[in-house]
Amino acid sequence: MAVVVLAGAWFAPAASGASPAESAAMPVTDALAAFGAQLPRVHKPAPDFVLPRVDGGRMRLADLRGKVVLVHFWATWCVACRHEMPQIQRLAETYGRDGLVVLGVNVDRGNPDAVRAFLRERNVRFPSVLDPDGAVRNRYAVRALPTSYLIGRDGRIIARIIGERDWSTPVAAAMMRAVLVQ
Repeated sequence: MAVVVLAGAWFAPAASGASPAESAAMPVTDALAAFGAQLPRVHKPAPDFVLPRVDGGRMRLADLRGKVVLVHFWATWCVACRHEMPQIQRLAETYGRDGLVVLGVNVDRGNPDAVRAFLRERNVRFPSVLDPDGAVRNRYAVRALPTSYLIGRDGRIIARIIGERDWSTPVAAAMMRAVLVQ
């Protein structure tokens, strides 16, 4: 098994391939692995940040403690991000009442008005923040888009998901349920 180093934490690529029936009652680590998430060897605290919100004001990650947070790094020019965005919105709608907060981190280096238009055109309503200088992206060692981090209620990193995923599958639903009940 290959091991990947990320910002001082060890992540092991997880195996996938569980059937939907198998994933329905899995422990959280198995559910994450079935979805193809990378699991940290040590659950370190997620690096805190404060960034400007797309819709005005500022947002601090630490203010979301007590919730499960999906920090989703994306860009308007990223084709895979465009494909995933409706599914990420559905995650926010489906699991928000269960304690999930989806936080989009836009990494475009250009016009914030273009980001606002992108979100409006696609009816994306979960909170998004702007990281135009890449400071937060670098702290999270994001090298490909989209990249998402699942952060537990305690503020520690649960898993990293690199690349486009189908968040609408039964395996994804089992993963989200497992993470939300832990």
